[in-house]
Amino acid sequence: MNILVCISSVPDTTSKISFTDQDTRLDSSGLTYIIGPYDDYALARAVELKEAAGSGNITVFHVGEADSEAVIRKALAIGADEAVRVDSKAKDGFFVANQIAAYAKDKNFDLILMGRESIDYNSGIVHGLVGEHLGIPAISPVMRLEINGREATMDKEIEGGKETLKAILPLVLGCQEPIAEWKIPSMRGIMSARTKSLQVIAPAETDSGLEFQKYELPAPRTSCKMIAESNVAELVSLLKTEAKVI
Repeated sequence: MNILVCISSVPDTTSKISFTDQDTRLDSSGLTYIIGPYDDYALARAVELKEAAGSGNITVFHVGEADSEAVIRKALAIGADEAVRVDSKAKDGFFVANQIAAYAKDKNFDLILMGRESIDYNSGIVHGLVGEHLGIPAISPVMRLEINGREATMDKEIEGGKETLKAILPLVLGCQEPIAEWKIPSMRGIMSARTKSLQVIAPAETDSGLEFQKYELPAPRTSCKMIAESNVAELVSLLKTEAKVI
């Protein structure tokens, strides 16, 4: 099985985010970057599928500059066989999807896996755009994935529950828990990652038509008021006058 796993490089979820240049650019000083958590699930399931089949190849694909190579090497240590980096900032979802599609169009991948969304911009549109560009089905968010020959059986999250789908490969899938357990690189994996191929390619020409103007942090959390369970009248009053939700 030939699998392409697309990963993002995002600030660690414990990072304190701030902006610079009049709130037009993320201040990356002091930030630790990790594989996008949903992408981690996609990579882990790809490794499991390859191990179950006893053969196959996993290519990790990333759009980012040279400082993201440590994140790519971690993916190689987890179990990917080779990696490709598009030498460009991940400008937006449309740009990233075009890079994936341009690379994958003639590679005959059976599966293109990625997270349901990145945790920096949370657009959740890349898998759908890639599927449209390549003319193959795109499904997200996938919670379970089993492969039998050329047929994939999936559980997909829907509002209030899940649905089970079957489809024929090739597919583009956006993944989320509990599709697999995150994998921790072994020492052997870390050592072998140093010698695995990491190809750097130029970006495909793309004009997304999008431009980010400004960033802003969410409003700080307000204080929490504790109301006695017997004081329903006060609770209702506060919901009306302060929270303004009723």
